[in-house]
Amino acid sequence: MRCLITSLLFLIWLLPLHAGAEGEVIAIIIPKAESVKVTSKPELALIFWRKKLYWASSKRIQPVNLSPDNVLRQKFSLQILDSPPEDQLEYWNALYFHGTPPPHVVRSQEAMLRYVADTPGAIGYVDACRADSRVKAVAWLLTDGSVSHVQPSLGC
Repeated sequence: MRCLITSLLFLIWLLPLHAGAEGEVIAIIIPKAESVKVTSKPELALIFWRKKLYWASSKRIQPVNLSPDNVLRQKFSLQILDSPPEDQLEYWNALYFHGTPPPHVVRSQEAMLRYVADTPGAIGYVDACRADSRVKAVAWLLTDGSVSHVQPSLGC
């Protein structure tokens, strides 16, 4: 009985964490000094599939992902690339064979912020509440799956 109660308490404790991950608004971020616009989900898909390689300024695009097991990466991949990261392995292996590496991968949102802030042409994503003055948010992936160019009201 004691084990059952402990398990239930643990699950109740996890529920808000999972609900928060599902409800996060994702900020699409670029270096603070950049002045590029991301117009749509299809454009983001082209960038993160490495089919669009240069910004309009002719600067090479440097997309960066969180690790495949990260909840935010899972959500981003499903909403932008229409597949979970684990289903993308064959695609990236084929592209790599032809000389196109997959986006760089970082292990945390803090690492994402640092990488994007310090890498010209970079584009990445973080929980909108984590975006800070080191980077510029150019779009927001809302909880309904749409992309907004106006910062939404956040409950941070």
